[in-house]
Amino acid sequence: MQGKESNPPDGGYGWVVVVSAFMVMGFTAAVLKTFGLFFVEIQQHFDELASITSWITSITIAIFHLGAPVASSLCAKYSHRAVVITGGLLAFSGMALGFLGLSMVWMYATTGFLQGLGISFSWIPAISIVSHYFSKKRALANAIASAGECAFAFTFGPFFQWLIDQFGWKGALLIIGGIQLNICVCGALMRPLKSSCLPETSYPEAETPSSKRVSGRHNDKSAMTHKTFNWMLVRRQDFVLYAIFGVLAAMSFFVPPLFLVPLSYSLGIDESWTASLLSILAMVDFAGRLLCGWYANLRVTKTIHLLTMTIALISTSLMLLPLASNYLSLAIFTGFYGFFFGTTVAIHITVLADVVGMSDFDSALGLFMLIRSTGGFVGPPLAGLIVDMAGDYRAGFYMAGATLILSGVFLVILDHFQQRKEKENQTNTKPEKSTLPYPSLHFLELQNRRYQEHDVVV
Repeated sequence: MQGKESNPPDGGYGWVVVVSAFMVMGFTAAVLKTFGLFFVEIQQHFDELASITSWITSITIAIFHLGAPVASSLCAKYSHRAVVITGGLLAFSGMALGFLGLSMVWMYATTGFLQGLGISFSWIPAISIVSHYFSKKRALANAIASAGECAFAFTFGPFFQWLIDQFGWKGALLIIGGIQLNICVCGALMRPLKSSCLPETSYPEAETPSSKRVSGRHNDKSAMTHKTFNWMLVRRQDFVLYAIFGVLAAMSFFVPPLFLVPLSYSLGIDESWTASLLSILAMVDFAGRLLCGWYANLRVTKTIHLLTMTIALISTSLMLLPLASNYLSLAIFTGFYGFFFGTTVAIHITVLADVVGMSDFDSALGLFMLIRSTGGFVGPPLAGLIVDMAGDYRAGFYMAGATLILSGVFLVILDHFQQRKEKENQTNTKPEKSTLPYPSLHFLELQNRRYQEHDVVV
């Protein structure tokens, strides 16, 4: 009988946690996604190249990923709630200090490093605790929580542009930092789940006092084991293949939001219309996440197959986006990209849980984000360098599309590896074939033999 404590509630207060995570996604990832509105402003203020200015976003993304193992370890030692509140304070500090705008190096340290660490300490625990609160509805819960990113980005696009117009880019950073303090409120609502750190364990139906003491010691041992960060996941081939996919995907995911605004400017599109592109991107992204989360929850298609399909579609849309020549065509291609991006983000964490299992999920999430940081760190500057060499922002989108195609190859390899592993497990656990079709017939034959031997003796 499975211990009741180890079963995720799959509802109840879990939906409060989902709403809190939804808000955290908005105050972290949505801010990062719409930071492209500040790109041109900061570039012109410091009179720097695109490759130099893009290091702000690159550092933010890199620290976001590098801080993931630290955030996961702190969650195990303290609680998800405490880490999220700390992340909210760090995110506010990054934006508030960035308001001073002393130099480009200062921007690297504040809106880059501090903001990235704040996002990491907020995003990682929020998405992790949702996975612990849900099992059967995990794909849907993760999709709803992650949808906060695009729901907020839909309004943040025009709102941030208005802040820049009214208060300048420095004043806008200070106001956004104040808004991010709400992360602390969301963290306070993330009530710790008593058994979220315990793996599922089987117990006998009848328990004696001695067995209860043994099972109590076993539970303590299980909790202590889980609280030790599992670095040995890097030796698992399935995890390594998925991590390589994550690196290549991260090289691509952060390039389009960064260069979409400059590309629209190069096409002669007005600033007000450019801000609406980010709203369109957020709206279709939101629809893609919810639709894909709902479909994945039906369990009609394996999540890894669904993820492979969405990667193929998003890479195709990125290759087509640079063909836009006016606002209408750019809005259409942006819509396709945003929708397929949403479907990808909705399930990639669920696929990670399927690959490693929930017992190692917290460690896997931290390690995955850490390894993926190399892609997020290299992607934007590499795309910026290609743009500077080509003299055209379209080159960055081609680079992102090609890298995503390569990442999809590793998903295919991972799928074949898992199928082969499943076949081997089935072969090893297959019971020996009996000459008789049913155990009851085998029992009757033994009884007949005993009667025959008894008759011979008599």
